[in-house]
Amino acid sequence: MNLLTFRTEEDLNRAGAGLIASLLRINPRAVLGLATGSTPIGIYAELVKLYESGSLSFAKARSYNLDEYVGLSGSHPASYRCFMNTHLFNRVDIDPANTHVPNGLAVDLEQECAYYDAMIEDDRIDLQLLGLGHNGHIGFNEPDDELIPGTHAATLQQRTIEANARFFESEDDVPKQAITMGVAGIMKARQIMLVVRGESKARIAEQALTGPITTQCPASLLQLHPNLVVLMDEAAGAWAK
Repeated sequence: MNLLTFRTEEDLNRAGAGLIASLLRINPRAVLGLATGSTPIGIYAELVKLYESGSLSFAKARSYNLDEYVGLSGSHPASYRCFMNTHLFNRVDIDPANTHVPNGLAVDLEQECAYYDAMIEDDRIDLQLLGLGHNGHIGFNEPDDELIPGTHAATLQQRTIEANARFFESEDDVPKQAITMGVAGIMKARQIMLVVRGESKARIAEQALTGPITTQCPASLLQLHPNLVVLMDEAAGAWAK
């Protein structure tokens, strides 16, 4: 595990984008595992800058997103497909056919999850970008007595719904389920980059990265990954000094 703490958000964003950019320059056909929410926005903005400067291309890259809300179409403004189009896909030269986000409108959710797992199995992710939930969730793998290893439809816990309500008109509009890559799929990535921001995440970051490995804190399983890099701002990483 490589823990890195940054003095400014700009430094953290540039470092995160730099890791992804370095991978793409070494391997233009790299497979990226991507995340949504507020955590990666600054990193995506830095990647767009690199693309616009002519120093980075996504033309041969492929991507798989962690999750999508059940019941939302890709055109819904709160969907994760829309998020990715807005913050990255529509702003760089990646082929839309090479970008994969679970289908939240799938009639058969089990079949959709099996299909997504099969793609990830065939197309191993080189670098998986992750944020960290206040309750220790990664993707939408919520704390529980046991975790489902593969992609599945997860029921969101109330704290997760409350945290995501800012992206909707009201808390009542937040979907109660999401298709999420399972922990086993996440752990198969060759490298994982966990990004943690803010004082409110400091306690759970310390618990996840130094505490016991338990399904009650899904992010703690990341301690078992052989190539984990953690990027934190000073507020989130004060405990690590």
